[in-house]
Parts: sequence; C-alpha cells; structure tokens
Amino acid sequence: MFIPETLDNSTTVFAPERRRCPRVAVALQVEFRLEDTDVPLRSQTTDISMGGCYVEMPLTLEIGSKVDLLFWLGDQKVNAKGVVVTCHPQFGNGIEFTSMSFEGLGKLRHYLESFGEQPATNSTASARA
Repeated sequence: MFIPETLDNSTTVFAPERRRCPRVAVALQVEFRLEDTDVPLRSQTTDISMGGCYVEMPLTLEIGSKVDLLFWLGDQKVNAKGVVVTCHPQFGNGIEFTSMSFEGLGKLRHYLESFGEQPATNSTASARA
C-alpha cells in the first residue's frame, strides 16, 4: 500500500506504507504511565493494530518515551509495554507495542478479527510469560 506525501505545494509522491500490521480505526479507552512513574494518564485511541496504536492527547510525549499501557477491548483488559514512535503536538502519539503477554496478544488478535481484519503476526511485540 502506498500513502501520499506532499513535497511542496504542487508535487505529491506516494511512499510505501511502513506499518507491518493492518490498523482498525476504533476509539478505545487507554490508560498509560511513563516508565518508572505511578501517575496514570487517560485517553483514547484513534486506531489500533497488532503492532501498536495511536493515542489522542493534547500534551504529547517525546519520541522514545517508554510507556506501560492498559486498554480495554470491550470488557477485557489488556496490558502492554510500548515506546512512542511518532509525535504530533496537540494531536497525539503513535505507540509501538514492545511487549505483551500471550493472553493479551490473543485477545487483541481476536478483537481485530472481529472487524474483519486479518492481523499480521507482530514481530515487534514480544510475548512475555
């Protein structure tokens, strides 16, 4: 898949999609904490995949920030670890999952499949026991 990128006001080129996993546009409640802090921040996603999610927030985190995530897939709670990979000030952050339990990966895969998506195997998020 190719996505448009504008070089100037008159030229548009199409760059290859960099995501390894298909996204589902969905607003999920998410709670996250910066690594080594106990202060929870609450927000919602705009989309999620097996590889990560985009979280809306007016005060964004720096790229490279490590976070502990807790999100709800319906009535099921899923914990994950992630790292901020994109930052759009006053809009939000893209977070790549770096670790999730086998159970959490299964719940996420099942949730995404319920939207008709066939989630790719996530080679980034390693399952931890």
